[in-house]
Amino acid sequence: MPGPGLRALLVLVFVATLPAGAQAPSQGQRFEQKVLEYEAEDRAHPPPRGAILFAGDSQFYRWKTIHEDLAGYTLINRGIDSFQLENLVHYADRLVTVYQPRLIVLHVGGNDVHNGKSPARVLEDFRKFVDIVRARSQVPIIFSSLTPGPGRWDEKDQRMETNRLVRDYIATRPDLEFVDLWSAMLSADGQPREDLWVEDRVHPNHAGYLIRVRLTLPLLGEPDRAMPTQAR
Repeated sequence: MPGPGLRALLVLVFVATLPAGAQAPSQGQRFEQKVLEYEAEDRAHPPPRGAILFAGDSQFYRWKTIHEDLAGYTLINRGIDSFQLENLVHYADRLVTVYQPRLIVLHVGGNDVHNGKSPARVLEDFRKFVDIVRARSQVPIIFSSLTPGPGRWDEKDQRMETNRLVRDYIATRPDLEFVDLWSAMLSADGQPREDLWVEDRVHPNHAGYLIRVRLTLPLLGEPDRAMPTQAR
C-alpha cells in the first residue's frame, strides 16, 4: 500500500491532469484530499500522543476557536466538512486511532440524516466505529448529539430518533458517553434557539459552541495546564 507521501502525490497528479471542464472531484476524493492535508500537517508538526481528539463533521471543522475555548487541554481537531459516519469508519485508522488519543469526542450523524439515512443506519455505523476503535484500544468515546439547527428543523423527528437510539446504546456501555446538545439548544417552548447559529441556521456560532464547551468540559478530565477562568 503506498505511503502517505505517495498518496498525496497521486491525488495531486490526478487533479492536475483533469481536462478543462471535467467534473469536480467527488465528495470521496475531496475527503481523501483533506485527510492527506491532515497527514502532511502531522508530518510537518507531529502531534502529541495522549491528546483529546475531536473527529467528525463540519461542526468541528468550523470550530476555529476550539483551542481558546478549551485552553487548558491538548487537543487535535480532525473534523471534515460534510463528513458522515460511514466516512469516519472508512478513515478511522488515519483520522482517529493513529493519534493514540486519551479521549475521543465525536460530532457526526447530522449529515447522514440530512442525506436520507435512517436513525437505525446511523446507530449501525456508530457501532462499527466503536468496534474499530475497541479492536485497538479502550479509549473512552464521547458522542455529541445531533443539534436542532433551525435550518434543518424539518428533520426534527429523524434527528430526535437518532439521538434516542444512540443514547440508549451508549447507556449500555461504560466506555461511552453521550452529550445532549439537542435539549440545551432549545428554547422553553421546545423550538430551536435562533441566537445560536450562523446565517445558514445549521452551523453554530460562538454562543452555540460555548454550550458545547459547558456540557463537554466535565467529561474531559483534568486539564493539562491551568485554564483561564472565563473558559470554565
